[in-house]
Amino acid sequence: MQPEEEKELVKTIVKVSRYTIYITLIAVACMAITIVSLFNNGSGTTASPKANEGAATTSVTAPSSPLAAAGTTPRAIPADAWKAPDESTIPAGKAGDMIRYGKELLVHTSQYFGPQGSVAHITNGMNCQNCHLAGGTKLFGNDYAGFIASYPKMSGRSGKVEPASERIAECFERSLAGKVPDTSKKEIQSILAYMKWIGKDVKKGQKLFGSATEKLAFMDGAADPIKGKAVFTMKCQSCHGNNGEGMLAADKKSYTNPPLWGKHSYNDGAGMYRLTNLAGFVKNNMPFGATYESPQLTDEEAWNVAAFINTQPRPHKDQHNDWKDLKKKPIDFPFGPYADAFSEKQHKLGPFKPIKDAQKELTVKKS
Repeated sequence: MQPEEEKELVKTIVKVSRYTIYITLIAVACMAITIVSLFNNGSGTTASPKANEGAATTSVTAPSSPLAAAGTTPRAIPADAWKAPDESTIPAGKAGDMIRYGKELLVHTSQYFGPQGSVAHITNGMNCQNCHLAGGTKLFGNDYAGFIASYPKMSGRSGKVEPASERIAECFERSLAGKVPDTSKKEIQSILAYMKWIGKDVKKGQKLFGSATEKLAFMDGAADPIKGKAVFTMKCQSCHGNNGEGMLAADKKSYTNPPLWGKHSYNDGAGMYRLTNLAGFVKNNMPFGATYESPQLTDEEAWNVAAFINTQPRPHKDQHNDWKDLKKKPIDFPFGPYADAFSEKQHKLGPFKPIKDAQKELTVKKS
């Protein structure tokens, strides 16, 4: 081989070696990045749904469930927050049987009172538990903690003092879009027994963290059903159906996931038809897996999706006898007349702050 050829061969070998080294270094760097990424996903804060199956949904410290979604803020539940009694404390005998039957009726209401109910056919097929989550034990899930302790009480809606049984009857008429059952019969008395057991340690007038639904801060403007439809499509449609029709159980007697509008949903006299109630409920419980500690929607998303849901068609209930004292009418009650000059649309969708301010002025003048 000639000297010139040898020089060219050496140059070629050097170039090939240099490129090989570069490629090797790049490959090593990519592998390192992949390993670090896998490690962070395995030991970090975002867990898959399977990893959290069966995990507790409440905590007194930092949340152990998946972190709050982007744009939301993780929150902690106070250490002294109400907790439902353990079912092992249900007494034996007839009293215990009534408590257990009461819970069964609330969890599987449609099996007993739905269109194919074994006791009567007087409701729309939803269960009480659809709005009172975990048998009425979940904080900000319309729990029953202080229910019995607050009755009998004056109802602003009816304008009279009501016993607890009357309030349950109203739920059958409104949230279950049905008829009132006989409150003296075993079923309603069993529901009352369960509720009494749930709130056995709660005193009248006691302030409880997490009761009813959270009252979200008012938005500056009205809630937007169009924006809410986008939230529904992304976050709710997979469980509640393209048309809010819900998901029927295999037996076709009840709903695995309840309808959010339509003839089998709550009517426009239900508490959930008031936007402040539905928005707070959605914020802390929806989509499935959301909690007070780890919400998955921002406040604005909760307001907007609630507005979308409550502008869809549903059964109507005559409410002309409700709220005779117009000054006590809730700011989000969507049917007039009102003591103020705001429209029905604003009372339904907001903005609510001007209405609240006007209501305060009316109260001051009255006093």
